[in-house]
Amino acid sequence: MNRTLRFQIFRHHPLDPQSQPRLETYRLEESPGMTLFIALNLIRAEQAPDLNFDFVCRAGVCGSCAMLINGRPGLACRTLTASLPETITLLPLPNFELIADLSVNTGKWMRALSERLETWVHLNEEPDIDRLEAPMDADLAEQIYELDRCIECGCCLAACGTAQMRKDFVGAVGIHKIARFRADPRDCRDDAAYYEVIGDEDGVFGCMSLLGCQDFCPKNLSLQTQIAFIRRKLARQGWKKT
Repeated sequence: MNRTLRFQIFRHHPLDPQSQPRLETYRLEESPGMTLFIALNLIRAEQAPDLNFDFVCRAGVCGSCAMLINGRPGLACRTLTASLPETITLLPLPNFELIADLSVNTGKWMRALSERLETWVHLNEEPDIDRLEAPMDADLAEQIYELDRCIECGCCLAACGTAQMRKDFVGAVGIHKIARFRADPRDCRDDAAYYEVIGDEDGVFGCMSLLGCQDFCPKNLSLQTQIAFIRRKLARQGWKKT
């Protein structure tokens, strides 16, 4: 017998002066294989046409549908309702600008972070687009690919205790980006340059090692390993500076 699910969904449109933050309740009959993404679309189609939430790929790749699911960050498209109790509370991710309801502006935060950390390959010379691409060791290419799997969903930041206290903290996503470019042999920066952008309390030395980021990363990235690695490398750089 199918369950009747009870959804408590955060509703608020900050641009509407009449809107007040609240939880609204919707009921929906569960179907086999139902995900939260499917459930939200049914609720919007049948009960709340003005419900705001984000999605693009529906396959756990774009990261758009990240939200708090019964208090835990996760992707709506990858969360089966069968894995949840009959009462499901959905809230927007914290630490990001609220657009409306479950929709937050992760893109604005991620772009600002990329500009702050200069997360692009820094070259010693202007690139020659006519030159053949330099070969790369297969193991190194695989390592960089693994570091590049971050989908910038914001789950790690939502689960981060430090980010709740420090609005300028770069979070695991920022440290992971630094690890990716540090591993890239095409990037000419050294640890002294990385220390300048991430070697402080808002960077890698602000992490309290609670590792909520590791627990809730939907792509199972080795965030704790990269945080420890970058911290160790930049700590050595800090000792040199003193």
